[in-house]
Amino acid sequence: MSTELQEKSSPFSRTASSSQVEIESQRAVAEVQSAMILARRFPRDHVAALDRILNACTRPSLAEGALYTYSRGGTDISGPSIRLAETIAQNWGNIQFGVRELEQREGESVVEAFAWDLETNTRQVKVFQVRHERHTDQGVKMLTKPRDIYELVANHGARRLRACILGVVPGDIVEEAVKQCEVTLQSSAESNPEKVKALIAAFGAMRITSTQIEKRIQRRIDSIQPAQIVQLRKIYASMRDGMSKPEDWFEYEPEFETASPTTTATIDTPTSSRRRGRPPKTVDVPIDDIAPVPVETAPVESLASRIDKLSADGKVTSGDVLAYLQTVGKAHGAWNTLDLSNDDARYVLDNWPHVLEKTSAYLEGEALP
Repeated sequence: MSTELQEKSSPFSRTASSSQVEIESQRAVAEVQSAMILARRFPRDHVAALDRILNACTRPSLAEGALYTYSRGGTDISGPSIRLAETIAQNWGNIQFGVRELEQREGESVVEAFAWDLETNTRQVKVFQVRHERHTDQGVKMLTKPRDIYELVANHGARRLRACILGVVPGDIVEEAVKQCEVTLQSSAESNPEKVKALIAAFGAMRITSTQIEKRIQRRIDSIQPAQIVQLRKIYASMRDGMSKPEDWFEYEPEFETASPTTTATIDTPTSSRRRGRPPKTVDVPIDDIAPVPVETAPVESLASRIDKLSADGKVTSGDVLAYLQTVGKAHGAWNTLDLSNDDARYVLDNWPHVLEKTSAYLEGEALP
C-alpha cells in the first residue's frame, strides 16, 4: 500500500520540484533584467567614478594592501591586488562580481568567478576546479572540515575574481589607481618604529624572522628606508593573497638532523679515594649536558629594577629579596651593589620563581627553609 501511495504521489512531488526551479529561474532573470535597466537609466559618470577611486586610494590603510609583487624569471612583477580590484569595481559602479560554488563533489569543488559590467554588457567568467587538499612540507593533506574547504575555495576564487574585474574595467583606470596607491605609500612610508615593528610582526605570523628580512634589504631593521618599507608591504600583500611564497623572497637555511655531539670529560674524584698510579676516569658526555663556563658581562641594568619588573604585584621589592637572601646566608656583601655582573645577581635571576616564593613567605613571617 505504501509503495502504491508513493508512486501515486511522486508525480506531484516532481511537479512541485520543477515548479520551484522554474520560479527561481524566473526570479533570477527578473533581477538581471531590472539591474540592466537601472544601469542603462542611470549610467556612470566616468569623471566622478575616477575621482571616487582616486580618493579611496589616498587612504594609507587601503594603499598598504593594494599592490602585490612577485618574482618571475629573475624580475619582480607588481600589480593591483584583489583588495584594490574590489575597490575599483565598487566605485566604478554598475558592476556585478563575485565567486560562487557551482558543485561540490567528493574531494573537489567546481567554482565560478565572474564580473559583469551591466552598462556595457561586458562579462568575464572563469570556471575552475579546486581540489580539497593542501600541500605541506609533510606531503599532501586532504581537507574534510567545511571551514577549511570554504577558506581554500575562497582563496582560489579571489585570484580569479581579480582577473575578472580587471578584465571589465578599462586599463587606464586601473593604472591611475595603481599610481595613486604608489604615491600614498611613498608619502606614508615613514621609518616609524611602531609601523616597522607592526610590519615585522606581520611577517612573523608567516614564520619569517627579522634576520631573513635584514638579509633581503641588506641592512639592519633600525636603519630601513621608506622605499624598502613600500617594497616589503608589496611582498607581504603578495604572500597574503597567495601570489607568491615566502621562499620566493627570503633565504631559508637547510635544517639537518644530526646526533647530539659528545666530548670527553674528566670526572675528578677526591684524592683520598683515588688509587695511586691510575689516571682520572674519563667518560663521553653530551656537550649539552656540560654546564657552560660563566662569562663576566658588563652591567646592563640594575638588579633592583629587574626584580621590581619581575614582581607582578609590586609587593616584593629588591630590598625584601636582599633581606631574605642575607637571612638564609645566600647573599654576600658584593650583592649590595645590585648589578648584574656578580654571581649573587645571577642566582636571583636564574631561580627567580623560588626566590619570589620564599621571599613572600619570609615577609609573611613563615618559617624559613
